[in-house]
This record gives sequence, structure tokens and C-alpha cells, in this order.
Amino acid sequence: MPKDGIESNQRLELTTESISISGDTSVAATRKNYGEKYQEHLLEQYKIYVEMVDRVSFRRNQMNSFYITLISGLLALITIITNKDINQFQNVRFQQASFLAISVLGLLLCASWYLNIQSYKNLNSSKFKVICEIEKQLPFACYEKEWNYLKKDKNYQGYLTQTKVERILPIILSIPYIGLFLYSLLSF
Repeated sequence: MPKDGIESNQRLELTTESISISGDTSVAATRKNYGEKYQEHLLEQYKIYVEMVDRVSFRRNQMNSFYITLISGLLALITIITNKDINQFQNVRFQQASFLAISVLGLLLCASWYLNIQSYKNLNSSKFKVICEIEKQLPFACYEKEWNYLKKDKNYQGYLTQTKVERILPIILSIPYIGLFLYSLLSF
């Protein structure tokens, strides 16, 4: 017998009893099988999950700051390389090779940033779908109501999602790197 006192076939039976099949295959306790604290625990779980969504948004903003810092720093590095007062950088071949390396690195960072934004978009979308599922069992569905307003209300037709705005930044910041890349290729 296992140390927790439940045999594997009993554990399977208990797990099977707690599965709620309400249109999907997710494992969730039903109100009937869970007990009297179902609503209280559901609300606590909802609060924790909403907090997790806020943390993902915070990490997303930190990621954006990280990429902006790196990409801007690379652009600043160009001024150091082109500075005529620094003797070692006066070699034209070195400057061209440096420009090429910086432009490739900058473009790779912009592409990586763009992909990270898309990844966070997918993660947030999934999290809000879960929140809306939980809200179906709560007295009022705040997030679902908010999204309905944003989607349908004429006053919100100009609403741009954070992802749409964010995706513009890596594209805009890639433009100097594209120019630098072309310049460095044509200079060789």
C-alpha cells in the first residue's frame, strides 16, 4: 500500500468521480462532488488567477523595457564606433564590420521582441478565456462584460489592444537597423 494510504486504483476512481465534463475535457470539481465550500474556494481561486494575469502583464511590460533598452543601446554604440577621437575605430573596415554586426544583432533583437509579444498575447488570451469560464459560475462576469463593451459599443470602436500597439514598436525600431544593414552591405 502506498504511503498516503490510497491504492492506485482507488485514486483513479476518486479522480474519475471529480471530473466535470461541461463541454470540454478539463478536470474540474463539480459543485455536487466538491462540497459546501465550492463557491468560497472558487472565488479564492478566481482572485489568485486574476492576480496571476496581472503578474503576466507586469512581466510583459518588463520584457518590453528590456528590449527597448537593448535596442536603443545598440544604436548608441554606433556613435561610439563613428567617433573620430577614438583611434582604434578609425579603421573603415572595422567600422563596416561593426555596422553589419550591430545591424544583424539589432534585427534579431527586434524579431525576437516581436515573437515574445505574440507569445504574451497568446498567453493573455488563454488566461482571459479561463477567467471568463470561471466567471460563468460567479454572480457577475466583470471581464466578459468589459470585453463585450470593447467589442460592440460604438464608443470603443477605436480601441487598440495592447498587442497591436506593442507590435508596432519592434517594427519601427527595426527601421534604423535595416538602413544600417543596407549601408554596411553597400560599403563593403
